[in-house]
Amino acid sequence: MQREPWAIFKSLVALALIVLCLWAAQWQYHRGVDRHARNTSIETHIGFDVQPLSTVDKAPQRYEWQSVSTTGEFNESEQILLRNRYSEGVYGFDVLTIFTSSDNKRFWVDRGWVKAGITVTTPPAVRKTPSGVVEITGRLRLDSSLPRGSFFALPASGKGLVAELNAQSRLETEDFYLDLLSGSEPSLTPEVASQLPELSDGPHMAYALQWLFFAGLVIYGRILIRRTR
Repeated sequence: MQREPWAIFKSLVALALIVLCLWAAQWQYHRGVDRHARNTSIETHIGFDVQPLSTVDKAPQRYEWQSVSTTGEFNESEQILLRNRYSEGVYGFDVLTIFTSSDNKRFWVDRGWVKAGITVTTPPAVRKTPSGVVEITGRLRLDSSLPRGSFFALPASGKGLVAELNAQSRLETEDFYLDLLSGSEPSLTPEVASQLPELSDGPHMAYALQWLFFAGLVIYGRILIRRTR
């Protein structure tokens, strides 16, 4: 009789561990499902033909990763460097420049990666943009999907980085941006364009099975302890 409370306690601990394992398995499963859906959407959209930006900018959430084209002008006076970007293991920056389309929409364009200067105080060599109206082609991206990094003098938070920059700079731009792929001028084609994310489903499904296995071990262990008694 004295052992009964202790046995109940051990059973409750085992039950809590089983619930935790099942919760973790479900969490990993849903992460895997979401990642697979995202990868499928990216693969589908990058396979579409180039569309005019004006035909998809009303609902950019539906067309992310779609290749689009538009005409307008760059404004180099409104340009930022996104640090902590690497290309083949070399440290550098992504160059984002404001673009104003012919229909007066203002948005950021990621013009690709540039190598950092020799020293911290040496600015990177950034290509100048052509003056006047140009045509560009790029992948439509959402503000919230910008690569996680740090702008100069811009603290990181949970918001989209474009929204943060606009708030600090008192700018108003669209809630999407473009990864530049090419343009009507040869100098617009990035030497190192913004890369697609790795289209892998990751280990989430394996982790989900692993957590189910752990739950089974807890059940098996509790049965062994009870049989030993």
